[in-house]
Amino acid sequence: MPRCVNRLIEYLRQQLMIDFQGDLTVGKVRELLAGDDSRDAKTLLAKLVAENNVEDMVIVLADCLLEPVQRALTDDVMREQIRMYSES
Repeated sequence: MPRCVNRLIEYLRQQLMIDFQGDLTVGKVRELLAGDDSRDAKTLLAKLVAENNVEDMVIVLADCLLEPVQRALTDDVMREQIRMYSES
């Protein structure tokens, strides 16, 4: 794939969004953390129960994960995925 595709790759990487699908609720988090007596699990669950929702957690996680994910999507990875799409 020609190197001029690099501009497209950089554009796509910069426009990347992270979103979590599914209906995550405080109850579901409680279920997923059941049996985990770690400090992290207890602290997280206490915060979510106090806030009575997981929306802020999901937004913050997506925001914090964006940069590491963008860095992990190397030019080679992006180029290969574009090539696979164009040849399918």
